[in-house]
Amino acid sequence: MSQERLKIVAGNWKMHKTYQEGRDLAASIVEKLTPTQTMVVLCPPFIHLKGISTIINDITHLELGAQNCHFAEQGAYTGEVSAPMLRSVGCRWVILGHSERREYFGEDEALLAKKVDAALAHELRPIFCCGEKLEVREAGKHVELVQQQLQGALFHLSAEQFGRVVIAYEPVWAIGTGQTATPGQAQEMHAAIRQMVADKYGSEVADGLSILYGGSVKPANAKELFARPDVDGGLIGGASLKADDFVAIVNAF
Repeated sequence: MSQERLKIVAGNWKMHKTYQEGRDLAASIVEKLTPTQTMVVLCPPFIHLKGISTIINDITHLELGAQNCHFAEQGAYTGEVSAPMLRSVGCRWVILGHSERREYFGEDEALLAKKVDAALAHELRPIFCCGEKLEVREAGKHVELVQQQLQGALFHLSAEQFGRVVIAYEPVWAIGTGQTATPGQAQEMHAAIRQMVADKYGSEVADGLSILYGGSVKPANAKELFARPDVDGGLIGGASLKADDFVAIVNAF
């Protein structure tokens, strides 16, 4: 693993935890987390953000992220949250293009490109998700699909802008199913993504890119996954809802 690449473990809480439960979970993570050079990002539901920002405010390498943002700065978009709003409560990161947003809310690359632009314009670092469903992998089209996702949503960026992006590869068939891509499968795709970026932006940009694995990462498999040379961390779903499990994954580095 390149020394320059930031190691990142991000917890995507999805639509879980009441406000008080979220505060309790964040406080428990803070209590259990030992000083680390790994960047830890908590991505709770929107209503938790301000409350959790006060809990993690002074802790090095522990930052706040959101699960989505709108592409407009403001306007008549009932139910949406903008990048400036996220910045105003202490967010530094935002997950964009998660497979559940694509599947349930019809988000495509054209829309995601606008969201990426909005995030970067307001100094939010996008964790951009890409990945394939089972039928795509079985057809041998998984690399081709991920390339289309990156080209459509990210490859309009300048090299400098792209340097602020983190990519999370999520094999959709391994999310919440208990299945996990083997460390070899994860490494293969991460290496392919890094090569796509090198072809577009050059090896220096590609070498500095953090690529996270997001598919049923657990304490039991995190160490083996993170040991692969192109796996720079994880986007953690279910295991991020238990402080002990989440901290164990962080400590897998």
